[in-house]
Amino acid sequence: MHPRTHELLDFLAEQRALLRTAFDEVPAALRNAAPGPGQWSPAEVIEHISIANRRIAKLLSKKIAEAKSAGLGADASTEPVLPTIDIAMMLDRSRRLTAPEIILPRGLSADIAWAELERSTIAVREAIAQGDGLALSEIRYPHPLLGPLSLYAWIALVSAHEGRHAQQIREGFGAHQSLVKDRGTLCSRC
Repeated sequence: MHPRTHELLDFLAEQRALLRTAFDEVPAALRNAAPGPGQWSPAEVIEHISIANRRIAKLLSKKIAEAKSAGLGADASTEPVLPTIDIAMMLDRSRRLTAPEIILPRGLSADIAWAELERSTIAVREAIAQGDGLALSEIRYPHPLLGPLSLYAWIALVSAHEGRHAQQIREGFGAHQSLVKDRGTLCSRC
């Protein structure tokens, strides 16, 4: 496996672990409930990520197949690729974003949403494997908010998107958990 592929898969695993921890910190009885008006429930967050991941997996597969057909060569660099991508901007929750209609959650339950996320991740990993060792920095495709990104950046975006939403889940339910701890009692919804 090319070092850059390995680096990006490690980053995906790290961010998934953060997302899983944030999701698991929410009591199961609250995972389908929004923390407040106009906010997504943890189940909706996970469903949104799974939809986005599926779409990005298709994009990666398509662009990699096209590049292979056009004769894209091997990636000669083994230098880390993540330092060349603005991950901090992707993770920055101070800038609120509105998801386009096509990737809005449709109302899956928490367990089904997580299962869909796992399936979409398999598709992402398969797409990444198709491009292993290729010069993915040479393939660019525009993101609607971030502008033109290399395929390496698109792969990093999958991971950062999960990290961003792990923060969202914690923000939404962190206040609830603090209130429960401060009162020393259990919430009637927990």
